[in-house]
Amino acid sequence: MKNKQLNVLGSPRLLIIGCGDVGLRLIPLLRTRFRVFALTSQPERLSELRSAGAIPLLGNLDNPESLHRLKGLAELVVHLAPPPAQGALDQRTRNLAAILPRHGRLVYVSTTGVYGDCKGAYFDETRPVAPVNARAQRRVDAEQVLRRWARRNGGRLSILRVPGIYAAERLPLERLRLGTPALLATEDVYTNHIHADDLAQIIALALFRGQPLRVYHTVDDSNLKMGEYFDQVAATFKLPTPPRVPRAELANHVSPMLLSFMSESRRLANDRMKIELGVRLRWPAVSDLLASLASPPT
Repeated sequence: MKNKQLNVLGSPRLLIIGCGDVGLRLIPLLRTRFRVFALTSQPERLSELRSAGAIPLLGNLDNPESLHRLKGLAELVVHLAPPPAQGALDQRTRNLAAILPRHGRLVYVSTTGVYGDCKGAYFDETRPVAPVNARAQRRVDAEQVLRRWARRNGGRLSILRVPGIYAAERLPLERLRLGTPALLATEDVYTNHIHADDLAQIIALALFRGQPLRVYHTVDDSNLKMGEYFDQVAATFKLPTPPRVPRAELANHVSPMLLSFMSESRRLANDRMKIELGVRLRWPAVSDLLASLASPPT
């Protein structure tokens, strides 16, 4: 154990910004190769991050002064923090960019929402972004800020565009229990998915194999419409399938944010992720996880 600790202390430093569920899944994949630091704005999370194998740091992306001591701390950075809840710009990422190291390596976890509504089209990473809501506009802004940082500072940036993240603990069970409706099949939208463990693995691979200023669709092989996804989860947990309603009626039943998710349809190719990063998905499709939950190993 002592030798292992010495090896870690002499390892490159890596900083995780926004270390929530995915960050906690990422730490075990990296802590033997890097000295892992994790930024949190919540003092009550320091013990949890320390137990996971990271060195916790208190700081807040909304407060630039709290970030000064991070400057030059780590050569590698994983940016998992969401943008602010309001505005067209991601000031948090601007504050982070001000302390990023020259010639550093950064993986930014963005969103597939930057493409807006694609009417169910299937496409790769060459498609231009077309965000239709402020949340996605802030993500596009963050991507642009980080591209400028990389170009000016000789940094190596990989952008992972991530869809809905799921896991055994991250399924829409409460929604199903409440009977929240889904769209009629004729009006339904295609949705994309990635398991949280696979996402953590992909982030780790991107640190080593990601090409400079390269975008990767970080999605699994599922080819599901949103209502089909809900139906599969309901069947697995023996819950009622959600009622189907026309789009014109849906606004009476769901929040504006959920309505925006249910108004965008797209299917994303993941060949670049598999070929360039060498990703082998543990959970190639949502149905694989659901099958394992329906028939757990004895």
